Amino acid sequence: MIAGNHKVIIDRPVRIGVVGCGRISRNHFRAIAELSEDLELVGACDSEPSRLDQDFIPNDTPRFGRLDEMLGSARPDLVAVCSPSGIHARQTIEIARSDAHVLTEKPMATRWQDGLRMVDACDEAGVRLFVVKQNRFNATLQLLRRAIEEQRFGRIHMANVNVFWTRPQEYYDTDAWRGTWELDGGAFMNQASHYIDLLDWLIGPIDRVHAMTATLARNIEVEDTGVMNVRWRSGALGSVAVTMLTYPKNLEGSLTILGEKGTVRIGGVAVNEIQTWEFEDDRDYDADVRNANYETTSVYGYGHPRYYRNVIEVLRGRSEPETDGREGLKSLEILIAAYLSARDGQAVSLPLVY
Repeated sequence: MIAGNHKVIIDRPVRIGVVGCGRISRNHFRAIAELSEDLELVGACDSEPSRLDQDFIPNDTPRFGRLDEMLGSARPDLVAVCSPSGIHARQTIEIARSDAHVLTEKPMATRWQDGLRMVDACDEAGVRLFVVKQNRFNATLQLLRRAIEEQRFGRIHMANVNVFWTRPQEYYDTDAWRGTWELDGGAFMNQASHYIDLLDWLIGPIDRVHAMTATLARNIEVEDTGVMNVRWRSGALGSVAVTMLTYPKNLEGSLTILGEKGTVRIGGVAVNEIQTWEFEDDRDYDADVRNANYETTSVYGYGHPRYYRNVIEVLRGRSEPETDGREGLKSLEILIAAYLSARDGQAVSLPLVY
């Protein structure tokens, strides 16, 4: 069967492989296990053999040292790309040409042109490109999204994001690619990527950004700290403050929205606690606010299984993707604009010329 121009998988589990078995891949293997009725793990791939021996990879999973070997031998329908961000484009194009769908971790790429190439390659191959934005599935953010869609804020005047986390030098020293421009990106591109995504997803298209970055305490190529001012096309103003130098541990991943008829602050270590929820009007779901809060020790949140559920529904032909390649380009565009602004010392308008 075909849904649009895409093949639909109806009568069997979706065969999935994972390339890149670093720290984020743990969330993918857990989600795959949780959804085992619909997902069949057919391969794990990493160029570093020791990563293929990690205990979160099921013992009976076929192991591969090269992506082309996994694509040729395991024949996956879908490949989760959890490798360093700078090689996402090359691997996505290779996977698409093998006639498999692609699910890539954030950021989808470290360069704007690479993101465009990924979308084009999947379009040409007639396969899906999914970009993981699991924080969108946080119960806290789902309630906020509903309030915005129902226009409970009236006009939004200001929005502020803080990402005050810590990444010690040992984190960057774990792998040679960490903290590099080519393969990783800095605090904005890597750690704050999901928060940058919220700026467009929740509040709307951005008119311009003005950013400054600094490398204050880590021995890395990229920034460990950054600030960015934002103007939305609606006229709203806002800011983003990011640092990986918080002492002694991750402190805050928060979003505050101020409107003419409402004020909301979602905080905690990873937007997991609704700390302020005040509106001019009342709705029945306001009682759910306290239940939406959850404890977390992981800045990744717990949204990967829900994200995978949407992917499965799309590949079954029963739903549209929550975040496809074009949706992923929106946050990449903001990130690239921030780096251009920091480099040139001036505001950068969106959209980028392309």
